[in-house]
Amino acid sequence: MLVQYKTVIINDINVFYREAGNINKPTILLLHGFPSSSHMYRNLITQLMDEYHIIAPDYPGFGNSDQPGMNEFEYTFDNIAHIVNDFVEKLKLEKFSIYVHDYGAPVGFRLATKHPERIQAIITQNGNAYEEGLLSAWDPIRTYWENPTEENKNNLKSLLSVDFTEYQYTNGTRNPNRISPDAWNMDQFVLNRPGNKEIQLALFYDYQNNVKQYPSWQEYFRTYQPPTLVVWGKNDLFFGPKGALAFQNDLKDCDVHLLNTGHFPLEEELENSANLIKQFLGERLK
Repeated sequence: MLVQYKTVIINDINVFYREAGNINKPTILLLHGFPSSSHMYRNLITQLMDEYHIIAPDYPGFGNSDQPGMNEFEYTFDNIAHIVNDFVEKLKLEKFSIYVHDYGAPVGFRLATKHPERIQAIITQNGNAYEEGLLSAWDPIRTYWENPTEENKNNLKSLLSVDFTEYQYTNGTRNPNRISPDAWNMDQFVLNRPGNKEIQLALFYDYQNNVKQYPSWQEYFRTYQPPTLVVWGKNDLFFGPKGALAFQNDLKDCDVHLLNTGHFPLEEELENSANLIKQFLGERLK
C-alpha cells in the first residue's frame, strides 16, 4: 500500500494532498498547522493507512499547494476553511474524522460547525479552542491585533525565521537531537518563497477571529458531542495543557492524554499518538 501525491483544482487554486489507504475504510482528514503542511503527517500516514483512508491537504500558501498573491486571495481562516470545505466536497468525503493541529483547529472546527453531520470524531493534537490554552507566547501577536502598526507587524517577522521554525520543532522535546531537521527545513523553504511572509503575517492578524469563534465551537461540542481524542504535547510554547483539559468541559466522550513533548508531538511521540488514535477510533467507528 502506497501514499499517493495528488492535486485538485479548487476555485482556480491547485490544492496538493496526500492520500493513502482503502476508500472503503473510515476516512481521517488530517489538517496541518503553522508553518507546516501535510509533510508533518508523512510518518503518521504510514502508521494509519492499513486501517483508515487518509486525506491530508496543503492549504493555499503552504506546502505544495499554489500560493496565490495577496491581491488574488484573501488569506483568512474563513477563506482557507472555504477552500478545504470545497476540497472535501470535490473528493466526495461524506463522513470523516478530523485530526487538527495548530492552524488545523480553526480550519477543522469551521468545517465541523458548518457540516456537523459529516464529523464522526475529532482528534486534536495541540489544536486549540479555548482561551485558557493561549500562553504568553501569543503576547506579541495580541499586541499586533490591538494596535496593527508597521512596528508591531515587524516585531512578528522573527517568528518566520529559520531559527524560530527550528525552535518550534525542538522546544519542549525530551531529545532535540532526535528531531529531523528535514521537518523545519521543509517548512522554511516555503516560508522563504517570495510573498509568503506577508501571507503569514496576514494570518497572524486574522487569528484574532479564531479566538472570537471559540464560543461557537464550544457550543458545537456541547450540542453535537463528537467523540474527541486530545493528544497534546504539554510543553508546547503556544498552546498550554489547560487548553487540552478544557475540551472536557463541553464533551462527554473526551479522552485526554498529555505527552511530555513540544508543539509537534508527532516528531517525538509518533508511535504513541498513532496507537492512541487507532484505539480511540477503533472503539467508536464500529
